[in-house]
Amino acid sequence: MAKDMENVKAKESAAKEKEVKSQRILRQVSEYGQVIIADQVFAIIAGIAAMEVDGVSSMADGITRELIAKLGIKNLSKGVKVEVSDEKISVYMALNIAFGYNIPSVCYKVQDKVKAMIENMTGLQVVDVNIKVAGVVTA
Repeated sequence: MAKDMENVKAKESAAKEKEVKSQRILRQVSEYGQVIIADQVFAIIAGIAAMEVDGVSSMADGITRELIAKLGIKNLSKGVKVEVSDEKISVYMALNIAFGYNIPSVCYKVQDKVKAMIENMTGLQVVDVNIKVAGVVTA
C-alpha cells in the first residue's frame, strides 16, 4: 500500500514537472510576480505569422486561412514545433506553398515574419526558424 502511494506521488510530481517545463518565464515583473508564457503560445504566434505571408497556402497539416476562421486560433499551432532554452527560441514548421510562388522567397519571408513577431511579442530571441516545405498546392 505504501509503495502504491509512492508511485502515485511520483507520477503526480512528474506531471507537475512536465507542466512547468512546457511554460517559460518571460521576465520578472517588479514586485507583482512573473509573466509565464506556455510553449504553445510561441507556436501559435509562428503559425499566425506564417499564414499572413503571400504564397503560404496552408500549414502542412491542412490548416488553411478559411479553416482558421472557422476553427479558431488554437489550431495554428499544429505543424509547428518550438524549442525554448535559456530565453532563446528555435521554431520548426511544415508548410504547403501555393503553386506559382518562388519557394525560397516565400520561405525567407516566413522566416523573417515569424522571427519578428515572436521577438516583438515576447522579447525573447529567436535563433532560427526552420521550414519544411511539405507540398505545393494549386488554388
